[in-house]
Amino acid sequence: MGRELLFFTKENFIAFRMQKKEEGVEIISITDYLQNFDKISEIDDDTQIVDITSIASINELQYNAERVFPLFNQNTLFIADKKTEEILSYNLRYCFEEFRDLVVPTHIDSPISIEKIMLKTAPNHKKIVDLDSSQLKDFLLSFFNHIYGQEKFKSDLSDLINSFRIFNKLGEHKILSLFLMGESGVGKTEVARAIHKCLGGKKKLAKINFGNYSSDNALNSLIGSPRGYIGSEEGEIFIRVKNSDTGLILIDEFEKANYMLFNYFLDVLENGKIVSSQAEEIDLNGFIIIFTSNISKDDFEKNISPELRSRIDYKCLFTPLYNEDKLKFLEFRVNDVIEKIKEQFGAELSQEIIQEIIDKVDVSKYSNMRDLNKMIKDTFVKYLITNGLYNSH
Repeated sequence: MGRELLFFTKENFIAFRMQKKEEGVEIISITDYLQNFDKISEIDDDTQIVDITSIASINELQYNAERVFPLFNQNTLFIADKKTEEILSYNLRYCFEEFRDLVVPTHIDSPISIEKIMLKTAPNHKKIVDLDSSQLKDFLLSFFNHIYGQEKFKSDLSDLINSFRIFNKLGEHKILSLFLMGESGVGKTEVARAIHKCLGGKKKLAKINFGNYSSDNALNSLIGSPRGYIGSEEGEIFIRVKNSDTGLILIDEFEKANYMLFNYFLDVLENGKIVSSQAEEIDLNGFIIIFTSNISKDDFEKNISPELRSRIDYKCLFTPLYNEDKLKFLEFRVNDVIEKIKEQFGAELSQEIIQEIIDKVDVSKYSNMRDLNKMIKDTFVKYLITNGLYNSH
């Protein structure tokens, strides 16, 4: 009999894995072997089954598959998620002689309920598409008051959101994706924080920093370890999304990711959902995903594949703020901190003192808003200690 590929569903995979575990057989992912072809010879056909679901998202699938599969033993058993059947059965037509559904016995002797294992639901997320016209007006007004400078972006965002809301309801636009580039400290990540706050988020913003995702094992860290690995854990993106309460994901320092993560997000933007290595899914319909990067426009085209660039709805280069905008930010932060001081210490500061604090900060010296914010904090600390409002000991 020739080599065959069996397709599983989310439901029968759990039963199949439980059955094979009892037989001493583990299910492994092809992901690690794509990074190191030499490891393929180490696979034990008697005790290991290879899940090739992740290969569906790689570039030049047919070409790469026809290089990889001849390296496997002819007796190796391969499985894949049923949702990849169309793309795999066509692109792997020269690698497999037969494609069929995985059949699993209906009765599995186990105290663990399959229904219980499958019960992994995300919390309700407040999404931009769910706001009525009055709520949307309030959202935009509040958002614009939180963002300083970047006038073109703020103007464009209104049109983007209106278009997204319309075509999302028509079923044609699942995720609104924004790619914000520019130097550090010009307000890129602040956009995500402001959207989260203006949507009424009470929990943490779902933020992933790809500065920590440059290793070969990065995809496992993001979506969980492959099936069959001892100690498999839920990936960070699933943890972050479940622990947030707004339909927003921030991917910071995106350019530092590797090609496997780029391909993963290509699939996310195409299908409107995140899928874990355990075949768990979270529907992101109506979500906003913000990618931020310190790269320039030229580097954006060099580092980000044409396929991914075409999937991103909006790209914008953030520029350093003018002094006028930095002064507005300074005044906002001073008043914001004063409100917190009043709540925490019961101290009421006069308008003269507020102006004195503002005058102490020369905004023209700062191009990085994080540095400006640090200076504002330092100025307040000195003022509180000098005036006996805070005892550092």
